[in-house]
Amino acid sequence: MSKIEFKLPDIGEGVTEGEIVSWLVQAGDVVTQDQDMVEVMTDKATVTIGAPSAGRVAEVRAKAGDTVPVGQVIVVLDGDGAGAAAAAPPEPAPAAVPAAPAAAQTTASAVGDIKEQLPGMSAPAAAAAPAPTGDYFSEKPLAAPATRKLARELGVDLRRVTPSGEAGRVTKEDVQRAASGVGAPAAASPVPASAAAPVPAPVPVPAGALEERQPIRGMRKRMFEAMARSKRTAAHFTYVDECECTQLIALRKRVMPLAESKGVKLTFLPFIVKAVVAALKKHPQMNCLLDETTNEMVLRKNFDLGIAVATDAGLVVPVLRRADQRNLVEIAQEIDRLASEARAGKVSRDDLGGASFTITSLGKAGGLLATPVVNVPEVGILYIPAMKKRPIVVDDEIKVGHVMDLSLSFDHRIVDGHLGATFTQTVIELLSEPDRLLLEM
Repeated sequence: MSKIEFKLPDIGEGVTEGEIVSWLVQAGDVVTQDQDMVEVMTDKATVTIGAPSAGRVAEVRAKAGDTVPVGQVIVVLDGDGAGAAAAAPPEPAPAAVPAAPAAAQTTASAVGDIKEQLPGMSAPAAAAAPAPTGDYFSEKPLAAPATRKLARELGVDLRRVTPSGEAGRVTKEDVQRAASGVGAPAAASPVPASAAAPVPAPVPVPAGALEERQPIRGMRKRMFEAMARSKRTAAHFTYVDECECTQLIALRKRVMPLAESKGVKLTFLPFIVKAVVAALKKHPQMNCLLDETTNEMVLRKNFDLGIAVATDAGLVVPVLRRADQRNLVEIAQEIDRLASEARAGKVSRDDLGGASFTITSLGKAGGLLATPVVNVPEVGILYIPAMKKRPIVVDDEIKVGHVMDLSLSFDHRIVDGHLGATFTQTVIELLSEPDRLLLEM
């Protein structure tokens, strides 16, 4: 009987590591080929990985909550070795703006053969690597995308950083030490000095008698890292203006019976999606991703919108594909599907990633306004608050109207204040006078 060392496989899309969410087997269990063994969370999605072959679980080498690199052994099986999959770790590459998914590429091709990676532009030639200097050098350092991002922000050459992580992986702490001049020299900073300041060391919280400590894992860990990265890099600016929704409410009331006849509960969100798509068409610089590895704005010709969904595990942002090609009923149906699967923890990888603009809301708990955090590498996110009754002035008379204060946060490095304001005003004009919005449906 042979030993099968099963390594964390290459899950694709540039993923270099994964967090063990839970084991579905334990040492001593007998498994069949392809039987679900372990749930792993990556930057893209949570996936279930099956057994490479039939056998008995001899040893589990990674526990729930561990983050392991691709290519590291996570479980050992006793078996005949048939069908074993022990993937070698892929060559790491700097994190870049993800290309549009296949569904979005099909849409773009239909309207003009738009390139998937950089719509309307050719891919830039790779810059020649500088000659190595210093005592330590590795041509192909192993590091997570977040670590590579931090290295770029701090102006650190990963190839010159001595790794301290498992399997020779460069950790964030290694990068921070290199940035402070300990352990490895730093390359010239490609970002402004204000953005290249060293990250302060974490401060421990003293233990108390009445407390409960919970590890930051899973989706919460992904949010933790993504929000910190966004606030470190994007120059956030938020523009807020009110939107009077009395006519929108009346329109929705008129068309709701038609939607219900198709089995659809029509909320205000599909109308907002249509207004956002129309505004993105009018202001294409908002439908944009920022590729900091090449210093390019990636202007998207397709309209795939992130729809933020609150779940018990944390905030998930599935993507509404081809929003410009769907009618109100189709948008409502797709949003309902995405939200239901996200809350059940079953959203697929195909429904995550690739958005170029995000819409977020807290529903009835939305308050008056908020300043949402940009979902980098996107450059804009629109927050939808709860509608509230307020006094409004109509023909010089004070009346009661339904009002919500739309908040647009954007990356001021790419989006000027005037553009952010006019984009928001376009959305407001379409929602406050929805007869104009009908032309977009």
